[in-house]
Amino acid sequence: MGNSPPVFKQILSELGYDVVVPPPPSRRTLDLGTKYAPEFACIPFKILLGSYLEAIDLGADTIISTGGVGPCRAGYYGELHRGILHDLGHDVDLIIIEPPLKRPADFLRAMYLLFRERKAPLWKLPDIFWRAWLKLNAIDCVEKASHDIRTFEIDKGETTTVFRQCMEILDAAQSKIEIKEATDASLELLSAIPQDRSRDPIKIGLIGEIYVVLEPLANHNVQVKLEEMGVLVHRSIYLAEWTQNNALTNREYDVKKAAEPFLSELVGGHGRNSIGETVLYAQKGFDGVIQLAPFACIPEIVAKSILPYVSRKLNIPVMTLFLDEQTGEGGIRTRLEAFVDLLVQRKKKKEGQLACVGI
Repeated sequence: MGNSPPVFKQILSELGYDVVVPPPPSRRTLDLGTKYAPEFACIPFKILLGSYLEAIDLGADTIISTGGVGPCRAGYYGELHRGILHDLGHDVDLIIIEPPLKRPADFLRAMYLLFRERKAPLWKLPDIFWRAWLKLNAIDCVEKASHDIRTFEIDKGETTTVFRQCMEILDAAQSKIEIKEATDASLELLSAIPQDRSRDPIKIGLIGEIYVVLEPLANHNVQVKLEEMGVLVHRSIYLAEWTQNNALTNREYDVKKAAEPFLSELVGGHGRNSIGETVLYAQKGFDGVIQLAPFACIPEIVAKSILPYVSRKLNIPVMTLFLDEQTGEGGIRTRLEAFVDLLVQRKKKKEGQLACVGI
């Protein structure tokens, strides 16, 4: 999911496993998953299934994935994936790591399965996980920097090229010192990109279900598309922050408090967060919000039904993009361009300029 594979590859390699990393999700991955998934499964389910099948083709005999809790069908995906893989004749072990705060017994059982064949001694485990945590935070830090720069880049596409180099540098870093040096080197590379800081871009907040927000294939790289249009985009979810605030501790009090006047109950997935984050973006003066949601995702459907009221109440435009395997690149781009144009005209009206330019 997103840029996280180097972190999990490092953990498992240092535990002594021969790691098979499936290729980054592609159209082939989605087609494979769609072929064998139930028709109304959401796009994260289908991409994950496709990735599992690609990893099996490369020789994987054990798959490690994450689970979910709450009133969302994602909590059942592991069992369904396991059944489909076995029905297809693949004799693989599927280890599902559940959130330790919500399902401690299941989490400990998964840890037992993960560690029982490890080659690393117990005393090395804290250091392995601490360095992986540092790398995950470093990746998020560098990615955030790339998003802060792409909007202002002079040569379109340069930030994306440099960011790929940064990911290779971070992937190679293993020790604490190397991770620190790789982070500094990456930030230096990004800061050297020529920028035009005189621009006054519109600001959009990106909210929604975690998988489609973080995985570029699932959302057609919406954030990069917007930034290349000259929009400053703030993404509500980064993996390290999310892990710290949800899997390791129970935080995000500001998001929950902001959502409370409109939606006070947990509805599964990130439904309540989508409401709370929209409220916070409105309070911070953002020009608009885009909600990314898998097609047929119940928590995001609940959020979408409330967002028009939030939008009117707080005077912030909100656009929802439901995503599945039928979603086309051209349609996404057209909708983004129309939404951005709307926000630009709206901002000009606010600033007292002519809404209709070029007269």
